[in-house]
Amino acid sequence: MTLQSATLGPIRNTITRDPNAPSLVNSYSVLLKSVKEAGLLRRTRGFYIALFALLVVALGGLMTGFIMIGDSWFQLLIAGGLGILLTQFAFITHEASHRQVFDSGRANDRIGRFLAAGVVGISYAWWMTKHTRHHANPNTIGKDPDIEYDTIAFLEEDAAKQRGLMRWIAQRQGYLFFPLLTLEGLNLHYLSIRTLFEKKERIQGRALELSLIGVRLAAYVAVLFLMLPMGMAFAFLGVQLAVFGVYMGASFAPNHKGMPMIAKDAKVDFLSKQVLTSRNIRGRGMATFMGGLNYQIEHHLFPNMPRPHLARAREMVIAHCEAQNIMYTETTLMRSYGIVIQYLNRVGLAARDPFDCPEVARYRRP
Repeated sequence: MTLQSATLGPIRNTITRDPNAPSLVNSYSVLLKSVKEAGLLRRTRGFYIALFALLVVALGGLMTGFIMIGDSWFQLLIAGGLGILLTQFAFITHEASHRQVFDSGRANDRIGRFLAAGVVGISYAWWMTKHTRHHANPNTIGKDPDIEYDTIAFLEEDAAKQRGLMRWIAQRQGYLFFPLLTLEGLNLHYLSIRTLFEKKERIQGRALELSLIGVRLAAYVAVLFLMLPMGMAFAFLGVQLAVFGVYMGASFAPNHKGMPMIAKDAKVDFLSKQVLTSRNIRGRGMATFMGGLNYQIEHHLFPNMPRPHLARAREMVIAHCEAQNIMYTETTLMRSYGIVIQYLNRVGLAARDPFDCPEVARYRRP
C-alpha cells in the first residue's frame, strides 16, 4: 500500500500488471462480489436510527442552552455547537442520498429531503445532482463539478483567467482556503436556493424543498431576533454559518484535492479512476468526525455501503489494490490539509505575474 499523495497531472492508464491477470473491469467485479458475500452492503438501520436520535437529543440540549443563557455573548458557543450539529445532520443526508440508510430508495429520499431542506437548510435535489456527477467522474476535467471554479481555482487554467480581486485571491488561495471556508456555509445555502428558483430543468420536489427551506429559515431567524439583541443575533448567525462552512469544507476537501486529475477524454477503468483520485484519512475517531468520509476510497467504490461497514471493506480493498498494483493513498488529517494547501498554492502560481518576483523587479525600468 502506498501512502504518499500522487502528483498533479492527468492520469494515464499505464499501471504495470501481470499480463495473465484478469482485466481491471473483471477485477472490480471480483472485489464487488467479495464485498457482497461478506454482507457489507446490508443496511444498518439500527446504527442510523441511534445516530439520528443522538443528534436530536444534542439539538434539544442546544435549544435548552439557548433559552437558559439568554442575552449573553456565551450564545456564540451555542452557535458554534449548532454549526457542528448541522454538519452531522448533513452527513446523514449525504448517506441517505447514496441509499445507505434504508433499502427503499423512496424512504432514503424522504429522510434525505427532510434533513437537507428542513434541518440543514440546503436543497436535496441540488445536492443529489451535483454529487452524482462528482461520483461518476471524480477529478475529471470538465465533468466533475467539485473542481469547477468558485472563488477557489482547482485547475491552473482557471487560476490564469482571474483578474482583479479574484486574481489576488488565486495567488494566495492555499493560505486563504480555510479562512474562505467561513463563507462556504452561506455559499451552500445560496447556490441550492438559487437552483430551486431556476426554471431551466425539472427539479423533483422543488415546491416541497422551497417550503421546507422557507419555513426553516423564517423560524430560525425569527427566534434569533426575538430572543437576542440585533447585534448578537447577527453574530450568532455568522458564527453558526462560519462553523458549518469550515466543518463541511474540512471534511470534504481532504478526499480528492491534490490527487491526480483525469483529462476530459481519457479512458480510465472504474476501479482505477475511483481509487487513484481518492484519499483516505486515518486516525482514531475520524469516522465520527468526518461522517464516514475518511473512507473515501471505499465510499467511491461502493457508494451505497453503510458507514459501519467501511472499515472492514478498507482491509479488503487494500489487499485487492496490492494484488492489482494500484496505488492506495491514505494519510492523516493534518497531513491531508497540508497537501491541499500546497496543491492550491501550486495551482495559484498560474495567476501570478512573473514580475512579482523581487529579483526580477530589481531590473524593471523606473
